[in-house]
Amino acid sequence: MNDMKSILSEIEAFCRKHDLAETTFGKQAVNDGKFVARLRAGKSVTLRTLERVRAYMESQGGVPNVKNAQQQPKMQSTKPAEKPEAKDGEEQTAFRFYDNRQKYLMFVNTCSEKWVVAERVGMELAHLKPTPPALRVFDAGMGDGSVLTRVMRDMHNRFPHIPFLITAKEISLEDVRLGLEKMSDRFFEHPATILIVTNLYYAEAPKLMPKSIAAAASLNWTEVPLKGTTSHEFDEQIKGLQNVLANGWQVKSSEKTGNPLYVRPSVLVLYREDHKFILDQMIPRPGHFDGQYDLAIASQPYRAAMSAKFKAEKVLAPIAKAIAPGGRMLVIHSYGNDPGLELVQKIWPNHDPFKVTRHDLIKELKDQLGRSDRDIRYQAYADNRSLFRYQMHTLPGEVEQSASIGTSTLFAAWNAAVYVAQVEDELITEAMQTGDYLDATADILKRHKGLWFYDESFVITRTKR
Repeated sequence: MNDMKSILSEIEAFCRKHDLAETTFGKQAVNDGKFVARLRAGKSVTLRTLERVRAYMESQGGVPNVKNAQQQPKMQSTKPAEKPEAKDGEEQTAFRFYDNRQKYLMFVNTCSEKWVVAERVGMELAHLKPTPPALRVFDAGMGDGSVLTRVMRDMHNRFPHIPFLITAKEISLEDVRLGLEKMSDRFFEHPATILIVTNLYYAEAPKLMPKSIAAAASLNWTEVPLKGTTSHEFDEQIKGLQNVLANGWQVKSSEKTGNPLYVRPSVLVLYREDHKFILDQMIPRPGHFDGQYDLAIASQPYRAAMSAKFKAEKVLAPIAKAIAPGGRMLVIHSYGNDPGLELVQKIWPNHDPFKVTRHDLIKELKDQLGRSDRDIRYQAYADNRSLFRYQMHTLPGEVEQSASIGTSTLFAAWNAAVYVAQVEDELITEAMQTGDYLDATADILKRHKGLWFYDESFVITRTKR
């Protein structure tokens, strides 16, 4: 088993070094495009085949060192960063990743991830060929709307005369408010838009219908035809929805996990009243919505430390089932192996929450969906396409100069690093009792001339029937 893990690590490092897709590697090394996938799935391999693989890599320049040989000395913490991973269906409660508003808002405003993610989504828009009656998009986590509004601008640029139907899932009341604040301009620029916001679970949100009979009976369905023709008029009416949101987006904590759950399942449907005639057949009604989408966006929809099985079963599989024929689903999550994680590991050497890769998730999804959804295809891509980088904003020359870096920049960089790495609050509080964390942050910023992070992506598609 250790030999299999070793050869797989060598192959992954080789493919990264040479910007080579794993299918191409398999064909060139052993004339089998599925070799790496079979190896990752645990299939047995003969010693002769392993010798052929290693001989091929040596003939092409050898295998790069899998570990980073230039790791810096790390400062030790008196307390380990990792806790035992939760079982499937459970969540660790010490770190409320999705509810930590201060860290989230500082991260969003000091880093470029939302911009870069929207650009990555744009690559998928280029592959879409919408069919009547609308271009249908599902956002698996609207957040504050930063990504979705940028994607909607791109959609309008590419498809200016096609109606849009967009479903955005979000359980946080504050995020729903922030997201809706950005939408008045979208309704002005693209009048033929239906925007649906819901707090339903992943298994329920695509079809806008709770699973349980009791929850379905209490479904809070609100339809809002926006009057007028200007952004100001739309904005005023959206601001007037505060009571609707406060009532519909109440949450309670799970007795089992501590995670937020909806008190009442809610769906909010917005569109322009002056376009109701042409949108009427697309406006969803309770219990009458097929929940099929041309594009699904799943950007950071789960906590990194959760198991591959949990992520696939509870989050990704229900969304994948909602992909329409010819549709696409883009999945994005943090990857690590960047200066941000290097900073965190200076303080907590054993902390690494990014152990579940796109390949692990694809394997789990194949196990979950293989029999029921045989028309689904998985595109892991080589690292040069799958991975993309975003960075923390700094003033020109701020971190390159010999003078000390400003305290606000150090705090922002530290916040971004521990937020992305999802470090528990109690550990952060302990580490901040001394100034070592600021020294470590300054060292990383100067050595890398800034702070940046990697995200990992893969795509799921459904073939046309």
